[in-house]
Amino acid sequence: VDRGVGRGCRAGVPGRYAGPMSLSAGSPNVRIEPWSAADEELLARLNTPEMMVHLGGPETDEKLRRRHARYLDGWRTGAAHVFRVVVVDATAGRPPRSAGAVSCWPTTWHDDPVFEAGWSILPEFQGLGVATSATVAAIRETARLRACTGDGRRRHLHAFPKLENIASNGVCRKAGLTWGGECELEYPPGNLIRCNDWSVDLDTVALEVGSVPDLS
Repeated sequence: VDRGVGRGCRAGVPGRYAGPMSLSAGSPNVRIEPWSAADEELLARLNTPEMMVHLGGPETDEKLRRRHARYLDGWRTGAAHVFRVVVVDATAGRPPRSAGAVSCWPTTWHDDPVFEAGWSILPEFQGLGVATSATVAAIRETARLRACTGDGRRRHLHAFPKLENIASNGVCRKAGLTWGGECELEYPPGNLIRCNDWSVDLDTVALEVGSVPDLS
């Protein structure tokens, strides 16, 4: 597990979407912010049968409390970077609204150290490009933090949506990830699922956002 961030890195700086696709006029602006203690209620809203249908079903209250604690601690330990997704629609005169969560965490894939990304967006914000916007922002922030630490081990970031999860596979495609074929994963433990393997080269992302790593 990667621990913390290197000197000169500013962990927890909110990212703004500026990815390969542009939102149409009138679409909400999307930003990501580091997970905070106040986001426990949002986590509960994401823990419904509808939202957890591809993730093994809702968790118990106790498991949810432990997950919330892990999300908070992940920024300190480097175990994961979890963000709250925020929608700002100034034209409608509304205050910023919590729309879901997106996260990136270190893991291994085929014995190689990589990052993995996942996201969950509330139903009322689905179909608006919010998931794609937030995912691109999180990938860019992960590339920036990786460049800042000088960690050359985890060059690629993967996402593994289930084959039948049309929406999440669409997010991967629109966010610019490359399809690498089908694969089989165990999630939750003891439950084998068929997924698509999508990935992106974080060195390329870092060049696009101006955070060029010196990883020689």
